[in-house]
Amino acid sequence: MARFIFITGGVVSSLGKGLMAASLAALLQARGYKVRIRKFDPYLNVDPGTMSPYQHGEVYVTDDGAETDLDLGHYERFTGVPGRQSDNVTSGRIYQTIIQKERRGDYLGATVQVIPHVTDAIKEFARADTDGLDFVLCEIGGTVGDIESLPFIEAIRQLRNDLGRGNSVFVHLTLVPYIAAAGELKTKPTQHSVRDLTSLGIQPDVLVCRCERPLPESERAKIALFCNVAKEAVIPALDASSIYGVPLQYHDEGLDEAVLAAFGIAPQGEPDLSRWSEIIDRLENPEGEVTVGVVGKYVGLLDAYKSLHEALVHGGIANRVKVNIRWIDAELFEQDEAAIAAQLEPMHAILVPGGFGERGSEGKIAAVRFARERGVPYFGICLGMQMACIEGARNTAGIAAASTTEFGATEEPVVGLITEWMTEAGRQKREAGGDMGGTMRLGAYEAVLAGNSHAASIYGSTTISERHRHRYEVNAGYREQLEKGGLVFSGMSPDGELPEVVERPDHPWFVGVQFHPELKSKPFDPHPLFRSFIEAAVNQSRLV
Repeated sequence: MARFIFITGGVVSSLGKGLMAASLAALLQARGYKVRIRKFDPYLNVDPGTMSPYQHGEVYVTDDGAETDLDLGHYERFTGVPGRQSDNVTSGRIYQTIIQKERRGDYLGATVQVIPHVTDAIKEFARADTDGLDFVLCEIGGTVGDIESLPFIEAIRQLRNDLGRGNSVFVHLTLVPYIAAAGELKTKPTQHSVRDLTSLGIQPDVLVCRCERPLPESERAKIALFCNVAKEAVIPALDASSIYGVPLQYHDEGLDEAVLAAFGIAPQGEPDLSRWSEIIDRLENPEGEVTVGVVGKYVGLLDAYKSLHEALVHGGIANRVKVNIRWIDAELFEQDEAAIAAQLEPMHAILVPGGFGERGSEGKIAAVRFARERGVPYFGICLGMQMACIEGARNTAGIAAASTTEFGATEEPVVGLITEWMTEAGRQKREAGGDMGGTMRLGAYEAVLAGNSHAASIYGSTTISERHRHRYEVNAGYREQLEKGGLVFSGMSPDGELPEVVERPDHPWFVGVQFHPELKSKPFDPHPLFRSFIEAAVNQSRLV
């Protein structure tokens, strides 16, 4: 039976529970254990798919088409274990399931209540699909004391009794702030947070204390005394220069040993952390640097492009160079044409990421044109591929009115709404006016690459599988005209209906993809497209 590690947060939000969970999972994995990480989100949205990136950050998509919290991206990047629909649940999804059951009469007329119905649904989710695992890590979103998270806290309290005390451990992440005027680290917020958690029936076994300064042994002992945990189970967590150094830091502070000790497990030797040491060596000792301009619309909140940011870093790790990312608001190019050259000329490569809506679209098209005309490596992802096709249609294929139906009616719909496509289960159909997520093409789909294409040489294969999240597609009916203009359709869906990859053979590096390769990139296994893109940026840097 799998053992469970429940991770809660206190004092303030944004302390890094997701990174801590991912790091702990990586450490357990390095000791030879099989792990899986899950996220409980207390908000009432069914999933983050319809939430603004400014509200929630990026939406992370799994192979099976689930739209999930961005923490699942951390989980995959640190462990290499693909996320699933069953690894992320929200209050909205829990209540939706319960209400559907109630309407069907599944509860046989009983009064439906938070206890036991909501808590039972949470427990059922936590324990689903755990066969063959050694540890399941469950992160509870929010902060202890939030009214939204109370059913989840109660559910994991009950789970300790259901599982048996030797099969569950509670890890609580808190803040130990430094008061500059007093010159002291203050432990009182941690004490209060643990007291709040204990009042809800949960006594933490391990405390992870975020702090700006080293935690003195005296303060560590004080926290242990007042919070009723072993001193060795009080783990300092200082800021790291890179998130990929966090597993090494936590190991040095004894986190994995403290968790195993809480389970009564004696560690067998040291974990194999060689790949993390190699990653940090490459990050701290680069052999050069490049600058990549990312022209997008959500640049005000970098979490909106979290996986993209990390994938670019991974490309740098693969090429042993530092990647400087310049986040450029696409609207800037619509307001000031002179800004295009001023902003983009210093770039060694240009990337236009995915997104939704018309805002900033003309600025993205201007960035594509700059990259095409100047011979600067260009990478278009999802909407970035569509903008590359519209730019090519307008400026190299003679289709001046080329546009997308996403922005309104157009006489030249080079990009249009997709309402049906083929899957392994057969043809899928969606209604244009259905639920916002209903018209999405979500999850992993195969694509077939032309054998002589640049994309095939990058992948080293002519068959690939990548994750999608979009509701508009490039219109294959324009293929002949676009290819005459030099933009080649080098990757298609297996049925030949949907364009997946476009490229310009006469350009140093110009690739557009309809999918999101950043979702599958890892620091120890960089995605081949990002590896190649940064290599092209390195070559470009030698020319300027």
